[in-house]
Amino acid sequence: MEELSTTVTDLAASIDSLWVLIAACLVMFMQAGFALVEVGFTRAKNGANIIMKNLMDYAVGSLVFWLIGYSLMFGEDVSGFIGKFTLMFGDDSMDGLPPYTTLMFQTVFAATAATIVSGAMAERTKFQAYFIYSIVLTLIIYPISGHWTWGGGWLSELGFIDFAGSTVVHSVGGWAALVGAALLGPRIGKYVKGKPVAIPGHNLVLGSLGVFILWLGWFGFNPGSQLAATGKDNAIAVAHIFITTNLAAAAGALASMMVSWMRYKKPSLSVTLNGALAGLVGITAGCAAVSAGSAVIIGLICGVVLVFSLEFFERTLKVDDPVGAISVHGVCGALGTLLVGVFATEGGLLFGGGFAQLGIQAIGVFSTMAWVLATSFILFKGIQMTVGLRVPERIEEEGLDIYEHGETIYNNI
Repeated sequence: MEELSTTVTDLAASIDSLWVLIAACLVMFMQAGFALVEVGFTRAKNGANIIMKNLMDYAVGSLVFWLIGYSLMFGEDVSGFIGKFTLMFGDDSMDGLPPYTTLMFQTVFAATAATIVSGAMAERTKFQAYFIYSIVLTLIIYPISGHWTWGGGWLSELGFIDFAGSTVVHSVGGWAALVGAALLGPRIGKYVKGKPVAIPGHNLVLGSLGVFILWLGWFGFNPGSQLAATGKDNAIAVAHIFITTNLAAAAGALASMMVSWMRYKKPSLSVTLNGALAGLVGITAGCAAVSAGSAVIIGLICGVVLVFSLEFFERTLKVDDPVGAISVHGVCGALGTLLVGVFATEGGLLFGGGFAQLGIQAIGVFSTMAWVLATSFILFKGIQMTVGLRVPERIEEEGLDIYEHGETIYNNI
């Protein structure tokens, strides 16, 4: 009987590990989604550059996160701020999973944070500069703020809730994107006499396919963060997270479509696509903590806010973000994290918990924002003063592909 019990336990552990690794594969596939969204939303002359950035931030991110970043994020807590650095290469077990299962799952999350920045800085950034940035974010910026919440740091001790990374992953990428795009300045021709001019993406089919891939990948991102699938409670939790994730995305797409229809007299495909992503980003923090109905409301709120956020950054702040990454990931990531304090079924404002959890959520959101804005500014300013951030005007006008990589994504036959 004891042998049977051990066999069942081992089988459950194997199934849990396999589930998390499958989820990691889905999250890794999101890199393809990000690449297609960015390529589709920008001009053909920069397509190879964009794909190269999305490829290399995953490749280099995997290496430096394995080597150093993982221990800074999940190593033994030091004063609630950072994990103790050791050359453990992910050898420490966590959450009852095999060590390398956890390492793989967390690696794809780190890569997601890095690749978010690519879209906001597209079409005018030196590849060398982006390569340096990707290393530093995955090595230091993301792991340290991630430790605060997921590594046993001070925010986790405070009770901050960010189940799958609206703030830990998405806002980190979004706020870094804001700093990078602001320091770069707008693309040539984006503003005429202070007014924004549309620079349409060359292929919304690719952009749309990218969004569908990201939507699919999110079913690894959020449900995978349960880190187990065996047992009744885990099975119910995983299914619940699937539903809240899907409903929020659908509501975000619907809301952004309706708002764009009212404001621009026609339903905008590009805005609606970003609305689906806004709903996905917004629900990521509370996907396990809110009801299905609340997930719809969160998605609707994020979809509406997205449209006005896009306008604010483009028209008021004059920050040129070709794919809307700052609004989708930075703003909606922060907003979704705050809304956990409102809609959480345990401790949420609307469920009898008062303002306590909302206050904790605000501390987590704004402390992470401050960390990323400050460190990203130092990083990007340092790059700007040394190797330079932006390509010369001629290269920008003719396209980065030939000058930076010696090839293009479209070749006449």
